[in-house]
Amino acid sequence: MLFAIFFTFWRFMQIVTLIPTMGMLAYFVNGYVQLNQLTPNYILVMFIVSVLALAWSIYTLFSYHRSSANATFVAVFDLLFVGAFIGAVYALRMIAGADCTRITRGDPYDVSFGPFGSASVTTWDANVDKTCAMLKASFAFGIMNCVFFFVTSILACLHGDRVSEADRTTYSRETHHHCHGHRSSRSPHSRHSSHSHRRAYV
Repeated sequence: MLFAIFFTFWRFMQIVTLIPTMGMLAYFVNGYVQLNQLTPNYILVMFIVSVLALAWSIYTLFSYHRSSANATFVAVFDLLFVGAFIGAVYALRMIAGADCTRITRGDPYDVSFGPFGSASVTTWDANVDKTCAMLKASFAFGIMNCVFFFVTSILACLHGDRVSEADRTTYSRETHHHCHGHRSSRSPHSRHSSHSHRRAYV
């Protein structure tokens, strides 16, 4: 039960962060396609990884029963996505130190408070570079998904070990019960044969 709750929560977090990442990067890919230019690797790698990760997250979330039964398989794939996101984030690392917002000081103006005097107020203007901000957001979401997929990989691995241990225990009990039943079914026959032989001897 706890595995289902935690696994579903982290899968939902992955989907919530991957949808805007895919959307923002699709905007860049579409722009380069319209200009008939090659999409830069640092955008293309993150876009491909995000699309595949989103499809995998949705599939394993809505087919939970299969995912829980194949927990080790899910853990391995999630770990592969951790490596893929690390590579994608590394390719996009140049945006980490970029300053996407420029704040400028506007002209001051006076505000009158009547008999209580007046005050001078200064305005500030914030100019945000849309391209830079979208790439930086994708970079941040990529780092977050490295953590998210690592968590789901650990959860699935632990669940897989527990399921394997339960299967081994069940198999051991069934084998013991089968052997015990086999010995019990043979026991009366052997006693009857011994008793018949003893009477014939007398």
